[in-house]
Parts: sequence; structure tokens; C-alpha cells
Amino acid sequence: MNRIAVVAQSPGDQSRAKELAERLALAYGSYQGMSADAELLLVVALTGDHLLLSGPKAPGPVAIDFGSAAMRHRRRGGHNELLGRAIGVKGDRRPSVVDATAGLGRDAFVLADLGCHVEMRERSMVLCHLLQQALLNGASCGHDNVREAVSRMSLRPGSAQLSDVADDQVIYLDPMFEDTGKKAAAKKDLAVLQKLHRGEDDSEALVEWALSQPVTRVVVKRPLKALPLPPFKPTHVIRGSSIRFDVLVRAEL
Repeated sequence: MNRIAVVAQSPGDQSRAKELAERLALAYGSYQGMSADAELLLVVALTGDHLLLSGPKAPGPVAIDFGSAAMRHRRRGGHNELLGRAIGVKGDRRPSVVDATAGLGRDAFVLADLGCHVEMRERSMVLCHLLQQALLNGASCGHDNVREAVSRMSLRPGSAQLSDVADDQVIYLDPMFEDTGKKAAAKKDLAVLQKLHRGEDDSEALVEWALSQPVTRVVVKRPLKALPLPPFKPTHVIRGSSIRFDVLVRAEL
């Protein structure tokens, strides 16, 4: 069975789907024909490419859309304030951030919406494709705040550990962990990310890389009751209802 396959939602999407499958070195097939032959589908569609778990009882699609109603709702969430505090947003200070585990790009968008310049780094080429598409769509979005936030976002494909970070930047890590919430959407997103990154847990290596960089702050997102990732020893912790941010602030270099 193929783990990931590219499919076209309609006949008019086939040409682009074939080109994308070749570029990403993935299997290609029809929307119906591949559903039983792959664990995860990258669906190419005129309305926006998205990921879909295969199977008769699989949940709905997972897309990256910074202008969606869900993202606009999240802009008003209390989680944003906690994330901003952890990164060091204060007064007029808006740090430049390297989001080394960009994933679906949602925390990166929140930080950009808070005024930070955010460089997303993502090792999954499938997610990079969706993130790049989301940036292009966001740049022409009808909502001014979305366009402004996206203008402060950039994408650097590949493992974060393959390149260094400037000393005036903050490193943000969100290693994948089991979601303890009850929202179906959160569990659906987690299931998709687990399929994409199965057998690729490099959380501790990412922490070691982050600590080797000449930055003054490293932030790691963790479940509320989980232990810190070794060898990370936070100087302080910012807690929410179900997650926390472990923060290491070094003396100014």
C-alpha cells in the first residue's frame, strides 16, 4: 500500500495532479481508484489542494487556509496571548521568529498576525506544497489583516537542522504530541500529521540543534503535564488550560 498518493478531484485537475506527483515523487491515481490503495491522499482541486485520510469512515479534509473562518476565529483566542508572551511579544517588541516545525502553519500565522516576521521551516514536502499555496492565496485574500500577516511570513523547505539561525531571532518548536482535547478537528489534524511524519520523531535532536544556535530565546510547546524535552531546561513556563510553553531565555549575547 502507498502511504501517500496524489489524486485529482476532477478531470480538469489531472494534469496538475500528475505534475505534482512527479515533483514530490509520489504515486498518482484517480480520486476513486486510489482511495483503497493509500493511507493518505493529497487531493488536487480547483478550490484548493488538501489532505484526506483514506477509508470509508475517514474524517473530512485537512487544508491550510489562512483566510478561513476558523483561522479568523482563532485570531481572537486566548492561546494567542500566551504564545505571544512566550515568544517575547511585549510593547513595541515584535521578535523575528524561526518556526522550526511549521506543520500546518497555524501558530506561524498567529505570530505573524501579532506583528512578528516568521520564517517557517518544514521537512515534509507535502506540507511545504500546501503552505506555499496558502501563502499565495493569503496574499490575495479579501481580508486586510490576513494579507498583512502573510506578508510577514516566509517558507524554507527542509529540515530546520540543516541551517543556522541568526542571533537576533527566536526559535519556536512545536514537536508533534498526542492531542488530549476532544475537538474532532484537532484529532483529524493530528492523524494527518502522524501519517506524514510516521517514524520521524526527532524532537530531542531538534531541541539540541536549537540550543546550539546563538539565539537569546528558545520556546518549546508541550502538553500541560508532560516532562520537558531533554536536554531542555526552561527558565520559565507559561501555562494554558491544556498546553504550556517552556521558555529558555539566555543572557543577551
